Amino acid sequence: MSDAETPLPLPLLEDDALDLLDDFLEERAGPDALDLIGAHGFLVALAVAPRDVEAAAWVAELFHGTPEFESDQEREIILGLLEQLRTNAIGVLEGGGLPELPFELTLDGMAAEETPIGDWCAGFMEGVFLDEAAWFEGDEETVATLLLPFMALSGLFADEPDMADLAGEGERLERLVGQLPELVLDLYLHFRVPPDTPKPKPRGKAPAGGRGGKAGHKGHGNKGPGNKSHGNKSKGGQGRPQAKGPKGKR
Repeated sequence: MSDAETPLPLPLLEDDALDLLDDFLEERAGPDALDLIGAHGFLVALAVAPRDVEAAAWVAELFHGTPEFESDQEREIILGLLEQLRTNAIGVLEGGGLPELPFELTLDGMAAEETPIGDWCAGFMEGVFLDEAAWFEGDEETVATLLLPFMALSGLFADEPDMADLAGEGERLERLVGQLPELVLDLYLHFRVPPDTPKPKPRGKAPAGGRGGKAGHKGHGNKGPGNKSHGNKSKGGQGRPQAKGPKGKR
């Protein structure tokens, strides 16, 4: 798809809702909980997933424990916003739209795992790991190919030779970063559109809100390894898919 045909990605939550989630996840959710960037990727993966995961299961995984809410009202608000992000992602993808990601789509010469891009992709892969069998029970090769960019950018598979080689290809990684919103839509459609049915092109819509694909406020835009609030990237070693070379436009 050319730049002229690519629609503007659509935000999944308004800025004030993202700020509220950011504050809670960073300050009070606990040291092992996903931060805002990781949680965003995690919930987008749940929206893409071929079958629903029970809320109790994904909430426990996102927080890696039981968060301490100050009140029932706060619990309702925070969990409601997380569910809203997931539901909004489904709505955008179902309409053939592209999700807006909470960072600039460029590595800017940095290693992916040292950027919010790596955090987001790691969160996305956490969502895959949560129900991995469902993701791969059909066309395993195609799914592995579509997931390759997320795997490569997440840093979870750095010890695998194929991923180590890819990590050294800066220009190729930069192209993959720019394709992330479309790859999310490709995965969503893969699980829902029969193979012989033409897949719809993303529809152009004006974005709501003012994030513009950035996480420029509250320091979301450039997080180094020392600032990551989630310590679960080691999960890449359990039952992970075999890395396979990308096809098609990648």
